[in-house]
Amino acid sequence: MPGLAPAFSDREDAGRQLAEAMQSVQLQDPVVVALPRGGVPVAFEIAQRLGAPLDLLIVRKIGAPGHPEYGIGAVVDGKEPHVVVSEEAARRFQIPPGYLATEREHQLAEIERRHRIYFGEDEPQDHDQAGRDIILVDDGIANGNSIRAGIHALKEMGVGSIRIAVPVAPRDLVESLREEVDDIVCLSAPQHLEAVSAHYADFPETTDQDVVRLLKEARRLNRMIH
Repeated sequence: MPGLAPAFSDREDAGRQLAEAMQSVQLQDPVVVALPRGGVPVAFEIAQRLGAPLDLLIVRKIGAPGHPEYGIGAVVDGKEPHVVVSEEAARRFQIPPGYLATEREHQLAEIERRHRIYFGEDEPQDHDQAGRDIILVDDGIANGNSIRAGIHALKEMGVGSIRIAVPVAPRDLVESLREEVDDIVCLSAPQHLEAVSAHYADFPETTDQDVVRLLKEARRLNRMIH
């Protein structure tokens, strides 16, 4: 509502609040999986407080023809890259023949670039989490395309369970996602969500350098714990 202070001071604060909310969740050897880039600072805080490893699932939005800011689908990294297209969103736009195939290849190239930056010479199978309990994290959900692409990819991977942890998402989307995963923790679920950024006092862009730094720090801390 107008005049109310943002729910989170920054992504780190949101991660700490989510970790607190998840203290009672009993999971056997979970992995915290972030959607980069914005989900990584949130997931880092959760991973540290739960004593869990941090990994990434690289997802790229497919924008509508002529409206790249409006997501109609997403492509996700993996041994077999997964594509999710929102039928409702696709119906709103006249999609030219071959558009989705071209966008898929374009986004896969960007995914490969980011994979090299974040993981170096790691192969996608080095991040195969089959059988593990997954906590899937982003800094907020607007329309659900990216998180759904992540969910589908994790199911294809054969993970043990999927729990979503997000600071903010639209109420109806939270209820819809409950049917697709084992559990969802969402701290703020307004009826109408204009912008994820409006729920943060400070919402700077997360850079590739930030992601690499947090991954290195998470690995260092995880080695100390284990």
